[in-house]
Amino acid sequence: MILVTGATGHYGNATINFLLEKGVQADQIKALVRHESAGEQFTTKGINTVIGDYDHYESLVNAFTGIEKLLFISGSDIVNRLAQHERIIQAAKDAGVHHIVYTSFQRKNEKDTSPLWLVAQSHLQTEKWLKESGIDFTILKNNLYMDFVPAFVGEQVLTSGVIYLPAQFGKVGAILRSELAEATANILIGGNHEGKSYDFTNTEAFTYEDVAKIISDVTGKPIKYVSPTADEYAETMSKHGVPAEVIGLFSSFAVAQAEGELELESQDVALLLGRKPTSIKTFLSQVYQ
Repeated sequence: MILVTGATGHYGNATINFLLEKGVQADQIKALVRHESAGEQFTTKGINTVIGDYDHYESLVNAFTGIEKLLFISGSDIVNRLAQHERIIQAAKDAGVHHIVYTSFQRKNEKDTSPLWLVAQSHLQTEKWLKESGIDFTILKNNLYMDFVPAFVGEQVLTSGVIYLPAQFGKVGAILRSELAEATANILIGGNHEGKSYDFTNTEAFTYEDVAKIISDVTGKPIKYVSPTADEYAETMSKHGVPAEVIGLFSSFAVAQAEGELELESQDVALLLGRKPTSIKTFLSQVYQ
């Protein structure tokens, strides 16, 4: 039996659909949802749903009982995530889960000097807990989702003709979320993944200068890439009414890219999929055509 946490999110939902496509019987999949009404989309497919909340230990133990493989999708509540993750791993131990597949993050710097430290801290501790848990584990070091690149580029890029982001000329191995979900499904139905960490990143990394050129070529409109300092970026975005938390998130990922945190290229996903992941050129051509 496979249980997918975060089942109503994009990653979890896509993984479940890939499991079904690849021949896993619906009654061998469980979807963890917080409310009964959220499970209707799964029950119509014959998938079992269980109610569980990252903040309630007993609900997790009940949900995890009888589960062989657990896809543990990291929580989105940054403030409370560390406590939630500790609760999930302890519940998995107490429920007798055999194998946990965990969605972590791509990085180089594992110290508090990392621009992604707010995100990194809970992931690094969770990986440590997993390795000490006695449960078989697989760690997926997810890079930035390629799906988010248009948001970093900006909705008005074709009007302004400018990509404005403090990523300098750093590269990012961004990769489509759907392809990560498919690779995850292949791990869940495959063997010999225990104790391994996979770099869930693309085979080719790119800069935002590359992105500007691709969008220019696709649309026929000249697009220029400008890389301000992080402070200049924050000041400019604030003047345009962008919320501070959004500025902070975009800036931290851009600075991380500038510092080479996200530039890793890997064949891991390509090997798991049996094909090369979608390139940034192909993706942007589809988005801006």
